[in-house]
Amino acid sequence: MRFSALLLATVFAASAATPLKVRAEVDWKKEDAEVLKHFQNLVRMDTADPPGREQATADYLVKTMKDAGIDVQTFVKKEGRPNVVARLKGSGKKRPILIMAHQDTVNIDAAKWKEHAAHSADRAGGWIWGRGTIDDKDNVTSGLMTMLLLKREKIPLDRDVIFLAEVGEEGSSQFGIGYMVEEHFKDIEAEYCFAEGGNSLRVDGKMKYAAIQTTEKVPRAITMTATGISGHGSVPLETNAIAHMAKAVAAISEWQAPIHLNETTLSYFQKMAEISSPEEAAIYRAVLKPGTKEADDALTWLRKNQPSQASMLHTSVSPNMFNAGYRSNVIPSEAKVTLDVRVAPQEDSELTLTALRKVVNDPSITLEWAREGRASANSRLDTEAFKTIETIYRKHYDAPVIPIMATGGTDMASLRPKGMQCYGSSVAVDTEDLPKGFGMHSDQERVLESELYRFVHAQYEVFSTMAKAK
Repeated sequence: MRFSALLLATVFAASAATPLKVRAEVDWKKEDAEVLKHFQNLVRMDTADPPGREQATADYLVKTMKDAGIDVQTFVKKEGRPNVVARLKGSGKKRPILIMAHQDTVNIDAAKWKEHAAHSADRAGGWIWGRGTIDDKDNVTSGLMTMLLLKREKIPLDRDVIFLAEVGEEGSSQFGIGYMVEEHFKDIEAEYCFAEGGNSLRVDGKMKYAAIQTTEKVPRAITMTATGISGHGSVPLETNAIAHMAKAVAAISEWQAPIHLNETTLSYFQKMAEISSPEEAAIYRAVLKPGTKEADDALTWLRKNQPSQASMLHTSVSPNMFNAGYRSNVIPSEAKVTLDVRVAPQEDSELTLTALRKVVNDPSITLEWAREGRASANSRLDTEAFKTIETIYRKHYDAPVIPIMATGGTDMASLRPKGMQCYGSSVAVDTEDLPKGFGMHSDQERVLESELYRFVHAQYEVFSTMAKAK
């Protein structure tokens, strides 16, 4: 009896010192069938934006979660475009986490989807085909499965877990994240946010790295207007607005903004140098010395050979729309170009505008901001959330985990200025797929089925680890 009592006391002491596991591992052989079911159902829904038709997807998410006993609300600014917000209550010991994914997709050219229809969700050759398979119905599915599994397994939580399936990310965010932040922020307020935006890559079937988005550029636009004298096309004029505009566009295209590093890009290029060939590693290390000829030469090389990495190093400008003339025999008095400007975090956008005016250096041309830009911020790399992602992703992907700055925008840009630490992840893709036109927003979007499952497994472990009672 004395030995039994001593043994029992020892067990209780060990229990008090060691956090209890609240559940066994998920049986993914069983749960993956449900992952596939929800994913295919979501991909088969046409949620193109424009025009914005997320109602069926919202109804599906609401019904699925309500049937599981999860509290769900919808918030609607425009009819037919409901934002879905579900919440699992925790003890309140820690602040909530927010899982976010957008219901909408970019629209399609149906004629380009020849072997597999854009909303077929066909399984063929190891892939699942369809619009939204990697942007962003992978994240919608992982968020939905996380809510269902946490509820089903009755896992004790230290935090509320909030799932926001928003509308309008692809071009009408005033009905989605803009509306939620401005009018319903208390319903999604959290310490950490997890959404899309990573850029995890496979090369020759093997993972090269898993990238986690910790900051992003701010999308803005500049309208550049050239004015001249109108006249008959048979009498060329030196004041021709199109000719002046052409020179301005050429000058801007050749302009190279100075390198501007932040915590994310500094870490990204350091880690890329560690896993790249000696030739590429030398380029990546060179750009870490801004202001030197070595860095400028490296940036020039990246612009030609790896433009996505080059864009991560500075504010970028791309002339994307040209509008001038109405008859072939009339010299127009005006020409307009829209510049797509992506301002690097913490950079002064007005300095960019001033620099571009100097580059153009033409009194017949004006440059003005076409729309207001959002503020931007970096999410820290020393948080509980990033460290959790780093540990779990390294286990699931058996590859380096690196922070990355997105050159495009996501809805997290609206949350970081509110103090939320936000991290973006996406399903891994084959780098060989990109030049074949199988990437996001492309004509033949697809995802490897095995990578979909791996992504959902990793995401669930991150979210459950962050939220469950310790």
